[in-house]
Amino acid sequence: MRIILLGPPGSGKGTQAELIQKKYGFPKISTGDLLRRAVREGTILGQEAGVQMNRGELVSDELVAAIVKEKVSSPECHRGYVLDGFPRNLAQARILEKIERDRLETALEIVIGEEMLLERLTTRRSCIRCEAIFNQKARPPKKEGICDACGGKLIRREDDSPEVVKERLRVYQEQTEPLRAYYQARKIYHGVDGSTDVVTVFASVASIIDRELAKLGREFS
Repeated sequence: MRIILLGPPGSGKGTQAELIQKKYGFPKISTGDLLRRAVREGTILGQEAGVQMNRGELVSDELVAAIVKEKVSSPECHRGYVLDGFPRNLAQARILEKIERDRLETALEIVIGEEMLLERLTTRRSCIRCEAIFNQKARPPKKEGICDACGGKLIRREDDSPEVVKERLRVYQEQTEPLRAYYQARKIYHGVDGSTDVVTVFASVASIIDRELAKLGREFS
């Protein structure tokens, strides 16, 4: 099974991807993580990506797809996987389908209002050392400004300022609307209310996944 996880910045889709991985054993595949690893390890694809990134360019759809294809072909992805950050547009969606035409596909979008997203992101703090995420309201650190995990300093990232957040949300909606319509037309799109707590959101996500897995029979029971 292939789960395509959509959601704007601050929606909590990364957390949901991790919960899906824990419950179902489907690896979470983040294209950002894959690109950074490929560049760091100096693979052939990583070297190509590094050249594009060093020029200040977006990594091409074809190159991102090649890196995703390499990952999903690994044995750990045989039963299924969760895609976080790919596809981002219709071109990538069509490339993805060519990679594995016969795999059951489900698109899940964590849906949440802009006002709540703004509050979540502008009160978010990140550790400069281990990159752990906290929130001044929803998940504050035990000691203000200090990471619980490693004792590093917590900061607000530049892209979490109100002005930048609004632009990120605008871009997300602009990119995702055609993708959403595409998956709706294929009858594989599911919107999940992301305004509640993590446990409640995951209960909805798991319910959809269980229903879809039932179509595959006892292999996943």
